[in-house]
Amino acid sequence: MQNRLQNRQIKGAQQHSGAINQDSDRKERLDLHMHSYYSDDGEFSPTDLVKMCAAEGVTVMAITDHNSATANIEAKAAAEAYGVQYVCGIELDCTYGPYNLHVLGYCINPHNPLYRELEAQILLQEKAASVKRLALTSSMGFYIDRDHLEHLSPNGVYTGEMFAEVLLHDPRNQENELLMPYRFGGLRSDNPYVNFYWDFYAKDKPSYVKIQYQSLKEAIDLIQWDGGIAVLAHPGINFKDLLDRRFDCAYKEDFNPILSEMKTMGLQGIEVFSSYHSSALIVDLIKVAHEQNLLITCGSDFHGKTKPSVQIGHTGCEDVSQYAFLKRVLL
Repeated sequence: MQNRLQNRQIKGAQQHSGAINQDSDRKERLDLHMHSYYSDDGEFSPTDLVKMCAAEGVTVMAITDHNSATANIEAKAAAEAYGVQYVCGIELDCTYGPYNLHVLGYCINPHNPLYRELEAQILLQEKAASVKRLALTSSMGFYIDRDHLEHLSPNGVYTGEMFAEVLLHDPRNQENELLMPYRFGGLRSDNPYVNFYWDFYAKDKPSYVKIQYQSLKEAIDLIQWDGGIAVLAHPGINFKDLLDRRFDCAYKEDFNPILSEMKTMGLQGIEVFSSYHSSALIVDLIKVAHEQNLLITCGSDFHGKTKPSVQIGHTGCEDVSQYAFLKRVLL
Protein backbone atom coordinates (compact mmCIF):
# COMPACT_ATOMS: atom_id res chain seq x y z
CA MET A 1 0.00 0.00 0.00
CA GLN A 2 2.77 2.45 0.85
CA ASN A 3 4.56 1.80 -2.43
CA ARG A 4 1.32 2.05 -4.39
CA LEU A 5 0.58 5.42 -2.81
CA GLN A 6 4.07 6.78 -3.33
CA ASN A 7 4.46 5.58 -6.91
CA ARG A 8 1.01 6.57 -8.15
CA GLN A 9 -0.05 9.46 -5.95
CA ILE A 10 3.10 11.58 -6.04
CA LYS A 11 3.42 11.45 -9.81
CA GLY A 12 -0.29 11.99 -10.27
CA ALA A 13 -0.38 14.96 -7.93
CA GLN A 14 2.42 16.63 -9.86
CA GLN A 15 0.60 16.12 -13.17
CA HIS A 16 -2.91 16.98 -11.99
CA SER A 17 -3.75 20.62 -12.76
CA GLY A 18 -6.27 21.05 -9.96
CA ALA A 19 -8.82 22.68 -12.26
CA ILE A 20 -12.41 22.02 -11.26
CA ASN A 21 -14.03 20.40 -14.28
CA GLN A 22 -17.82 20.80 -14.36
CA ASP A 23 -18.94 17.69 -16.26
CA SER A 24 -22.65 16.96 -15.97
CA ASP A 25 -22.22 13.57 -17.64
CA ARG A 26 -19.72 12.16 -15.16
CA LYS A 27 -20.57 8.77 -13.74
CA GLU A 28 -18.22 8.74 -10.77
CA ARG A 29 -19.02 10.30 -7.42
CA LEU A 30 -16.90 9.80 -4.31
CA ASP A 31 -17.60 10.55 -0.67
CA LEU A 32 -14.78 9.43 1.58
CA HIS A 33 -15.88 11.01 4.87
CA MET A 34 -19.12 10.17 6.67
CA HIS A 35 -20.20 8.86 10.06
CA SER A 36 -22.47 6.07 11.25
CA TYR A 37 -24.02 5.68 14.69
CA TYR A 38 -20.75 4.14 15.86
CA SER A 39 -19.70 7.79 16.16
CA ASP A 40 -21.42 9.38 19.14
CA ASP A 41 -22.63 12.19 16.90
CA GLY A 42 -23.72 9.98 14.00
CA GLU A 43 -27.33 9.02 13.28
CA PHE A 44 -27.54 6.16 10.78
CA SER A 45 -26.45 2.53 10.64
CA PRO A 46 -23.64 1.50 8.26
CA THR A 47 -26.15 -0.25 6.01
CA ASP A 48 -28.38 2.84 5.96
CA LEU A 49 -25.41 4.93 4.81
CA VAL A 50 -24.66 2.49 2.00
CA LYS A 51 -28.29 2.67 0.84
CA MET A 52 -28.19 6.46 0.97
CA CYS A 53 -24.98 6.54 -1.06
CA ALA A 54 -26.47 4.25 -3.68
CA ALA A 55 -29.58 6.44 -3.87
CA GLU A 56 -27.47 9.59 -4.26
CA GLY A 57 -25.29 8.12 -6.98
CA VAL A 58 -22.16 7.83 -4.83
CA THR A 59 -20.03 5.13 -6.47
CA VAL A 60 -17.15 5.02 -3.97
CA MET A 61 -17.66 5.58 -0.24
CA ALA A 62 -15.85 5.32 3.09
CA ILE A 63 -17.31 5.40 6.59
CA THR A 64 -14.85 7.16 8.89
CA ASP A 65 -16.20 6.95 12.42
CA HIS A 66 -14.52 8.74 15.31
CA ASN A 67 -11.87 6.43 16.81
CA SER A 68 -13.84 3.36 15.68
CA ALA A 69 -13.42 0.91 12.81
CA THR A 70 -16.48 -1.14 13.80
CA ALA A 71 -18.79 0.04 11.00
CA ASN A 72 -16.54 -1.17 8.20
CA ILE A 73 -17.42 -4.88 8.34
CA GLU A 74 -21.16 -4.31 7.97
CA ALA A 75 -20.70 -1.49 5.48
CA LYS A 76 -18.38 -3.45 3.20
CA ALA A 77 -20.86 -6.34 2.97
CA ALA A 78 -23.77 -3.96 2.31
CA ALA A 79 -21.78 -2.05 -0.31
CA GLU A 80 -21.21 -5.24 -2.28
CA ALA A 81 -24.95 -5.91 -2.26
CA TYR A 82 -25.79 -2.38 -3.46
CA GLY A 83 -23.05 -2.08 -6.07
CA VAL A 84 -21.06 0.61 -4.26
CA GLN A 85 -17.27 0.37 -4.03
CA TYR A 86 -16.13 0.59 -0.43
CA VAL A 87 -12.93 1.84 1.23
CA CYS A 88 -12.39 0.89 4.89
CA GLY A 89 -11.83 4.01 6.95
CA ILE A 90 -11.59 5.69 10.34
CA GLU A 91 -11.18 9.22 11.74
CA LEU A 92 -8.77 9.54 14.65
CA ASP A 93 -8.77 12.37 17.17
CA CYS A 94 -5.24 13.52 17.92
CA THR A 95 -3.19 16.50 19.04
CA TYR A 96 -0.53 18.59 17.35
CA GLY A 97 0.91 21.38 19.46
CA PRO A 98 -2.06 23.56 20.53
CA TYR A 99 -4.38 21.99 17.94
CA ASN A 100 -6.91 19.19 18.30
CA LEU A 101 -6.94 17.52 14.88
CA HIS A 102 -8.73 14.78 12.99
CA VAL A 103 -6.77 12.38 10.80
CA LEU A 104 -8.55 10.14 8.34
CA GLY A 105 -7.26 6.63 7.74
CA TYR A 106 -8.04 4.84 4.46
CA CYS A 107 -7.46 1.23 3.38
CA ILE A 108 -7.15 0.24 7.04
CA ASN A 109 -7.63 -3.26 8.43
CA PRO A 110 -10.84 -3.01 10.50
CA HIS A 111 -9.94 -6.24 12.30
CA ASN A 112 -6.83 -4.68 13.81
CA PRO A 113 -7.27 -5.12 17.60
CA LEU A 114 -5.52 -1.79 18.22
CA TYR A 115 -8.59 0.00 16.89
CA ARG A 116 -10.87 -1.87 19.30
CA GLU A 117 -8.55 -1.02 22.18
CA LEU A 118 -8.56 2.65 21.19
CA GLU A 119 -12.35 2.72 20.91
CA ALA A 120 -12.74 1.21 24.39
CA GLN A 121 -10.19 3.59 25.92
CA ILE A 122 -11.85 6.68 24.45
CA LEU A 123 -15.28 5.45 25.58
CA LEU A 124 -14.14 5.25 29.20
CA GLN A 125 -12.80 8.80 29.05
CA GLU A 126 -15.93 10.09 27.34
CA LYS A 127 -18.20 8.61 30.01
CA ALA A 128 -16.24 10.33 32.76
CA ALA A 129 -16.14 13.58 30.79
CA SER A 130 -19.91 13.43 30.24
CA VAL A 131 -20.56 13.80 33.97
CA LYS A 132 -18.49 16.99 33.96
CA ARG A 133 -20.20 18.28 30.80
CA LEU A 134 -23.57 17.79 32.46
CA ALA A 135 -22.51 19.87 35.46
CA LEU A 136 -20.99 22.60 33.29
CA THR A 137 -24.10 22.77 31.10
CA SER A 138 -26.35 23.05 34.16
CA SER A 139 -24.15 25.84 35.54
CA MET A 140 -24.97 27.98 32.49
CA GLY A 141 -28.60 28.15 33.58
CA PHE A 142 -30.13 25.65 31.16
CA TYR A 143 -32.98 23.30 32.03
CA ILE A 144 -31.96 19.74 31.13
CA ASP A 145 -34.46 16.95 30.48
CA ARG A 146 -32.46 13.99 31.80
CA ASP A 147 -34.87 11.42 30.33
CA HIS A 148 -34.42 12.92 26.88
CA LEU A 149 -30.66 12.98 27.32
CA GLU A 150 -30.56 9.33 28.40
CA HIS A 151 -32.72 8.40 25.40
CA LEU A 152 -30.21 10.00 23.04
CA SER A 153 -27.24 8.33 24.73
CA PRO A 154 -27.62 4.59 25.31
CA ASN A 155 -23.90 4.26 26.19
CA GLY A 156 -23.74 7.09 28.75
CA VAL A 157 -21.76 9.52 26.58
CA TYR A 158 -23.21 13.03 26.41
CA THR A 159 -21.95 15.11 23.50
CA GLY A 160 -22.38 18.82 22.89
CA GLU A 161 -24.70 17.96 20.01
CA MET A 162 -26.90 15.91 22.34
CA PHE A 163 -27.09 18.75 24.83
CA ALA A 164 -28.09 21.08 22.00
CA GLU A 165 -30.93 18.81 20.91
CA VAL A 166 -32.20 18.38 24.48
CA LEU A 167 -31.99 22.08 25.35
CA LEU A 168 -33.54 23.34 22.13
CA HIS A 169 -36.51 20.97 22.47
CA ASP A 170 -37.20 21.76 26.13
CA PRO A 171 -39.92 24.45 26.34
CA ARG A 172 -38.45 25.67 29.63
CA ASN A 173 -35.48 27.01 27.62
CA GLN A 174 -37.64 28.78 25.06
CA GLU A 175 -36.63 32.29 26.11
CA ASN A 176 -33.00 31.57 26.95
CA GLU A 177 -30.93 34.15 25.06
CA LEU A 178 -27.96 31.80 24.70
CA LEU A 179 -30.04 29.48 22.53
CA MET A 180 -31.51 32.11 20.19
CA PRO A 181 -28.70 31.89 17.56
CA TYR A 182 -29.43 28.15 17.13
CA ARG A 183 -33.18 28.44 16.65
CA PHE A 184 -34.83 28.77 13.23
CA GLY A 185 -33.55 31.87 11.46
CA GLY A 186 -30.72 32.42 13.94
CA LEU A 187 -27.15 33.12 12.91
CA ARG A 188 -26.04 29.60 13.88
CA SER A 189 -29.18 27.73 12.78
CA ASP A 190 -27.76 26.13 9.62
CA ASN A 191 -26.23 23.30 11.69
CA PRO A 192 -27.60 24.14 15.15
CA TYR A 193 -26.47 21.06 17.06
CA VAL A 194 -22.86 20.94 15.92
CA ASN A 195 -22.57 24.74 16.01
CA PHE A 196 -23.68 24.63 19.65
CA TYR A 197 -20.98 22.03 20.27
CA TRP A 198 -18.32 24.17 18.58
CA ASP A 199 -19.42 27.27 20.53
CA PHE A 200 -19.67 25.70 23.99
CA TYR A 201 -17.88 22.32 24.15
CA ALA A 202 -14.88 22.60 21.82
CA LYS A 203 -11.40 23.37 23.13
CA ASP A 204 -11.18 26.66 25.10
CA LYS A 205 -14.98 26.98 25.25
CA PRO A 206 -17.03 27.24 28.50
CA SER A 207 -18.06 23.56 28.73
CA TYR A 208 -14.91 21.99 27.32
CA VAL A 209 -13.68 18.86 29.08
CA LYS A 210 -10.31 17.53 28.03
CA ILE A 211 -9.98 14.04 26.58
CA GLN A 212 -6.48 12.58 26.41
CA TYR A 213 -6.01 11.85 22.72
CA GLN A 214 -2.96 10.37 21.06
CA SER A 215 -0.47 12.59 19.28
CA LEU A 216 -0.59 13.20 15.54
CA LYS A 217 2.48 11.01 15.09
CA GLU A 218 0.88 8.19 17.05
CA ALA A 219 -2.31 8.46 15.01
CA ILE A 220 -0.40 8.34 11.72
CA ASP A 221 1.66 5.37 12.94
CA LEU A 222 -1.51 3.49 13.92
CA ILE A 223 -3.09 4.05 10.52
CA GLN A 224 0.07 3.02 8.68
CA TRP A 225 0.83 0.06 10.94
CA ASP A 226 -0.98 -2.31 8.58
CA GLY A 227 -0.77 -0.31 5.36
CA GLY A 228 -3.35 2.47 5.77
CA ILE A 229 -3.15 5.95 4.25
CA ALA A 230 -3.15 8.94 6.64
CA VAL A 231 -4.96 12.11 5.51
CA LEU A 232 -5.48 15.41 7.35
CA ALA A 233 -9.23 16.02 7.66
CA HIS A 234 -10.98 19.34 6.88
CA PRO A 235 -8.09 21.75 7.59
CA GLY A 236 -10.52 24.62 7.08
CA ILE A 237 -12.04 23.69 10.44
CA ASN A 238 -9.03 22.71 12.51
CA PHE A 239 -6.73 25.43 11.16
CA LYS A 240 -9.38 28.10 10.80
CA ASP A 241 -7.21 30.69 12.54
CA LEU A 242 -4.64 30.35 9.75
CA LEU A 243 -6.93 29.66 6.81
CA ASP A 244 -9.19 32.64 7.47
CA ARG A 245 -6.28 34.73 6.23
CA ARG A 246 -6.43 32.86 2.94
CA PHE A 247 -3.22 32.62 1.00
CA ASP A 248 -1.37 35.76 2.03
CA CYS A 249 2.29 35.71 3.05
CA ALA A 250 1.52 35.14 6.72
CA TYR A 251 -0.56 32.09 5.82
CA LYS A 252 2.19 30.55 3.71
CA GLU A 253 4.79 31.21 6.37
CA ASP A 254 2.57 29.61 9.03
CA PHE A 255 0.87 26.69 7.29
CA ASN A 256 3.42 25.33 4.82
CA PRO A 257 5.96 24.56 7.57
CA ILE A 258 3.19 22.82 9.54
CA LEU A 259 2.38 20.54 6.60
CA SER A 260 6.08 19.94 5.98
CA GLU A 261 6.52 18.78 9.56
CA MET A 262 3.43 16.60 9.31
CA LYS A 263 4.90 14.99 6.21
CA THR A 264 8.01 14.05 8.17
CA MET A 265 5.63 12.27 10.59
CA GLY A 266 4.19 10.31 7.68
CA LEU A 267 1.15 12.35 6.60
CA GLN A 268 0.23 11.35 3.05
CA GLY A 269 -2.78 13.43 2.10
CA ILE A 270 -5.10 16.34 2.81
CA GLU A 271 -8.88 16.55 2.56
CA VAL A 272 -9.05 19.45 0.12
CA PHE A 273 -12.64 18.98 -1.01
CA SER A 274 -14.97 19.31 1.97
CA SER A 275 -18.46 20.64 2.62
CA TYR A 276 -16.78 23.12 5.00
CA HIS A 277 -14.43 24.62 2.41
CA SER A 278 -15.25 27.54 0.13
CA SER A 279 -14.34 27.37 -3.56
CA ALA A 280 -11.55 29.89 -2.96
CA LEU A 281 -10.11 27.85 -0.10
CA ILE A 282 -10.28 24.68 -2.20
CA VAL A 283 -8.21 26.35 -4.93
CA ASP A 284 -5.64 27.44 -2.34
CA LEU A 285 -5.46 24.00 -0.75
CA ILE A 286 -4.97 22.37 -4.14
CA LYS A 287 -1.90 24.57 -4.59
CA VAL A 288 -0.55 23.62 -1.19
CA ALA A 289 -1.20 19.91 -1.79
CA HIS A 290 0.76 20.07 -5.03
CA GLU A 291 3.62 21.95 -3.40
CA GLN A 292 3.80 19.33 -0.67
CA ASN A 293 3.09 16.30 -2.94
CA LEU A 294 0.10 15.31 -0.83
CA LEU A 295 -2.80 13.15 -1.93
CA ILE A 296 -5.98 15.20 -2.48
CA THR A 297 -9.17 13.63 -1.09
CA CYS A 298 -12.84 14.57 -0.85
CA GLY A 299 -15.50 14.03 1.82
CA SER A 300 -18.79 15.52 2.99
CA ASP A 301 -18.45 14.69 6.72
CA PHE A 302 -22.10 13.64 6.71
CA HIS A 303 -23.48 12.84 10.18
CA GLY A 304 -27.25 13.20 9.85
CA LYS A 305 -29.29 15.43 12.14
CA THR A 306 -26.29 16.98 13.89
CA LYS A 307 -25.24 18.62 10.60
CA PRO A 308 -28.43 18.99 8.52
CA SER A 309 -26.80 21.26 5.92
CA VAL A 310 -24.20 18.57 5.12
CA GLN A 311 -25.43 16.04 2.57
CA ILE A 312 -23.96 12.75 1.36
CA GLY A 313 -21.96 13.13 -1.84
CA HIS A 314 -21.74 16.92 -1.60
CA THR A 315 -18.00 17.44 -1.22
CA GLY A 316 -17.31 20.37 -3.54
CA CYS A 317 -15.42 18.15 -5.97
CA GLU A 318 -16.64 17.96 -9.56
CA ASP A 319 -13.28 16.95 -11.00
CA VAL A 320 -13.63 13.71 -12.93
CA SER A 321 -9.88 13.17 -13.22
CA GLN A 322 -9.53 13.56 -9.44
CA TYR A 323 -12.13 10.83 -8.91
CA ALA A 324 -10.34 8.48 -11.29
CA PHE A 325 -7.00 9.12 -9.62
CA LEU A 326 -8.37 8.49 -6.11
CA LYS A 327 -9.87 5.20 -7.25
CA ARG A 328 -6.49 4.06 -8.56
CA VAL A 329 -4.88 4.85 -5.22
CA LEU A 330 -7.56 3.54 -2.84
CA LEU A 331 -9.09 0.54 -4.62
